[in-house]
Amino acid sequence: MNNIKLFEEKNVRTLWDAMQEKWYFSVIDVVGILSESSDARNYWKVLKSRLKKEGSEVVTKCNQLKMPSADGKNYLTDVADTETLLRIVQTIPSPKAEPFKQWLAKVGYERMQEMADPAQSLDRARENWQKLGRSEKWIQQRMTGQETRNKLTDYWKEAGVKEQDEFAMLTNIIHEEWTGLTVKKHKDIKGLKSQNLRDHMNEAELIFTALAELSTRQIAESEQAKGLPENARASKKGGAVAKNARLELEAKTGKSVVTGENFLPPANDKRRIGR
Repeated sequence: MNNIKLFEEKNVRTLWDAMQEKWYFSVIDVVGILSESSDARNYWKVLKSRLKKEGSEVVTKCNQLKMPSADGKNYLTDVADTETLLRIVQTIPSPKAEPFKQWLAKVGYERMQEMADPAQSLDRARENWQKLGRSEKWIQQRMTGQETRNKLTDYWKEAGVKEQDEFAMLTNIIHEEWTGLTVKKHKDIKGLKSQNLRDHMNEAELIFTALAELSTRQIAESEQAKGLPENARASKKGGAVAKNARLELEAKTGKSVVTGENFLPPANDKRRIGR
């Protein structure tokens, strides 16, 4: 289960391994936060080389797993579980080391709570969005959209669609059909990099995304779509439903549904308005 955790409002890509019941964290994300380097990838490369020369076992304990990148696709990247990550943290001189260790412990504890009571994960998400200044109306729409998304991905799993790359492919088909933009292009317009696109959608974008994914699932169910090709066709049809609704609304309001608006802090907002 891929996820994004926030440490001091900075993204850390994570993956929950249900079989092993442990978190894996993107090493590059953590190294970037602690080192405050403008090139976290190179910093980790140099650090990894030094640790190898010192005979440290830390590097050999790092795995490679697919995680979402800035272009919306999943790529292999170095990850570490909590124990290994703590050892990496100790090698980086940073005033943020101790707060980060406490954050790691908190992430682990919260996951245990969520496993015992799944509703807590929703409460936690709502709390995080509130801290980021989202309105209650936006939060409700975001959570409703996530529920619609979860039902669609549940169908895909049952229909034999492979997770990761195939999920991303179908998502992009739906998105491009209703917006006229790929997920990557939409993120570019909003000035986003590793941020979650849905977390920066406006009210209308959230609603039309949910409509596209709801339509896709219901069409796929009615056609009993199986595998990638059949679900790709259903995804295009579902996206078209939202596209037609978008065009009709834009014709009546004279306003574009898809915009460059985002929730980035002003200093980081480098979006390019337009389509």
